[in-house]
Amino acid sequence: MTYRELTAMPSAQGDFNAFLEDLRATLTAGQKDPNDVVRDTLFQLYFGALSSDVELAKPTTDRLPPSARVLLHSLDPRNVTTEPEYYTDIDSNRYLERKPFIWMWQMFDRSPLGQNAVLGLPLRRLLAPFIFQRVGRNFKCWHAVEWSFGYNLSFGDDVVIHRHVLLDDRGGIEIGNGVSISDYVNIYSHTHDIDDIHKVYTQPTRIGDGARITYHATVLAGVRIGENAMVGTSAVVTSDVKANHIVVGIPAKTVKVKDGREMEASVSRNE
Repeated sequence: MTYRELTAMPSAQGDFNAFLEDLRATLTAGQKDPNDVVRDTLFQLYFGALSSDVELAKPTTDRLPPSARVLLHSLDPRNVTTEPEYYTDIDSNRYLERKPFIWMWQMFDRSPLGQNAVLGLPLRRLLAPFIFQRVGRNFKCWHAVEWSFGYNLSFGDDVVIHRHVLLDDRGGIEIGNGVSISDYVNIYSHTHDIDDIHKVYTQPTRIGDGARITYHATVLAGVRIGENAMVGTSAVVTSDVKANHIVVGIPAKTVKVKDGREMEASVSRNE
């Protein structure tokens, strides 16, 4: 889908562009620890002040109430743990490389600026290559999107991820070119043993070029969605979906083929 071109007022857009360019330069220059960059940037976003203008060192911070000290500590990714860090199958080294950028993304989304798309879309596009295995051109991601590790998640060109999507990449998720994933979709790549919940099985999940996963749909681990296929609203996909097929329901089943030819052939065989 082609989006309209929108901008903020000229003075604000100039500041947005300057902020993004400064953040990009600071993250890629290699002169500062990314954790420090994220801590200082989040402080500025949340409090509207430079961290250097505020004395954060002891004993000054000791005079703050505990709740204020907890908040300041939690702006630093090194003082935070996330749910994926508790999973036993995590590659800790690979995750820790990405953690500052993940925390920046998540805390930006929760900040007063999180739903400002004219800033949020390019900010997430800036951070995405630091987090994910692969990110193609023209990547668009709206707010409140979550994933597991990040390093097992790849995106092709012209991918759009809408609000409140969960991409569980523990076993790997490959998303092809031109894919659209609608609001509140869940895509998984791991399952638990029926008898022993502690046994986790990981299976890569693949979304083919041009596929559309629509509102509130769920795609289970190991499934392959074919090219140009469509998953209907609230469907639960438990098995592979062929190219051009439209599936709906729980479990999802084909109700239509986009070009109609395969469906017509199936009907004639059954007559």
